[in-house]
Amino acid sequence: MTSTKMSIHVQGMGGLLQDLTIVLGDRAARSHKIPTGGTVTLQFGASKHQVKVVSASHLDGLRISESFARRLGLHHGALVSLRYRASSRTLALGPVIGVMMSRVYPGSPDRPFGTNTAFCKELVETCQTYGAFVYFFTADSLPAGQQTVEGWTYSGRWHKADFPIADVVYNRLTTRKLENSSSVQQFMKEVKLRYGTTVFNEKYLDKTDVFDALKQDGSLARYLPESHLFKNYQMLKSMSARHPVIFLKPITGSLGKGIIRIGRVGNQSYTCQTTSLNGTVRQTFPTIEAVFSSISSKLKQRRYQIQQGLHLIEANGRPVDFRALVQRNNLGTWGITSVVARIAGSNHFVSNLARGGSLSKVKEALAKTNLAPAQQRNASVQLRKAALDIAKGIETQVKGHFGELGVDLAVDTHGKVWLLEVNSKPSKNDGTPLAEGAIRPSVKQTVQYARFLAGF
Repeated sequence: MTSTKMSIHVQGMGGLLQDLTIVLGDRAARSHKIPTGGTVTLQFGASKHQVKVVSASHLDGLRISESFARRLGLHHGALVSLRYRASSRTLALGPVIGVMMSRVYPGSPDRPFGTNTAFCKELVETCQTYGAFVYFFTADSLPAGQQTVEGWTYSGRWHKADFPIADVVYNRLTTRKLENSSSVQQFMKEVKLRYGTTVFNEKYLDKTDVFDALKQDGSLARYLPESHLFKNYQMLKSMSARHPVIFLKPITGSLGKGIIRIGRVGNQSYTCQTTSLNGTVRQTFPTIEAVFSSISSKLKQRRYQIQQGLHLIEANGRPVDFRALVQRNNLGTWGITSVVARIAGSNHFVSNLARGGSLSKVKEALAKTNLAPAQQRNASVQLRKAALDIAKGIETQVKGHFGELGVDLAVDTHGKVWLLEVNSKPSKNDGTPLAEGAIRPSVKQTVQYARFLAGF
């Protein structure tokens, strides 16, 4: 079934157009075999209305009354796709994409979503390019059993309106607490069951869940360092005996917060490094028992994943790892959107940008390491293969619907690729400079996948 992008023309209050009458250009009516002069069901997200269709020879688009546009949440100049099902006499406009955000800043009309506003505007512009309608809403505005949700959209300026429940909901909530709240969980359950809405990136991934799930797929074992949910001192002792370096990572952590690195120095002592905003705090202990005594109170405050440390390649003496953005495309299949190298900042053992790390092209970063040229070329290929394999493994082994994943990978000094972690909410604020009017491939893929999910 084909769809056509068209512009919405909203007729002012002085016009003679009746509320539930729409005017459609002749060309579009003929192309989609839409009957004129009679009634059809107009569907926009979850909203459905019986409307009369009138054709106009010189109209390039679709004209509706101002009052009807307000009921739908549409604005003049919106570019959406049109699809017609003759069997049900349903004319669908959309797709309608709802993006669930953590919060809105009502006192900042130009930046209602804070630092995420630029990404939101980019999504709007991309939807205009590909024929889709997007609005943004927060957990505070979730309806209980209603067909509309209060949200925000952009048409030269940000404005608030009521919109129909979307065809596709893109979850951009940035805290687990908010995502796990009863109102959010009930909303996601209800829109899926009641309206057939598809929700993607519907939950955060925990490190333990990811590694335990991927262990079930034997083909992924080569990417997985030894990794377990931390339980007690005995586990710390046995892991430190097997591996010269181990990491303890909060299973719900992000941005490199709270990571502990423990290294064995011969048979004499142990070093323990912890992350802080100002760099790395390093201490030396005579025994692993002394290390445990030092960090035990911290380990009681939250759950940790204990993981085999890797001897990573370094660029100019700084550890390097890699972030692959893997997204589903307009056919619903996984593809690599980008792979970047992340070089740790001075006095840091993690590469996160929030910890002073910097981005680099993969080829340039590999060239600064001690890997031989052939190993560099192989590592570049294997990074992409590993990211795709792991994304497919998540799809198969982890419950939930994901449309994009940030896959963090490492390369050791022998050129072998390892998985560090998988993030289901990859950041949209990477500081990448963007030319005026340009669309990042990652945003394009998000819209294209939403169109696919909605059948446009």
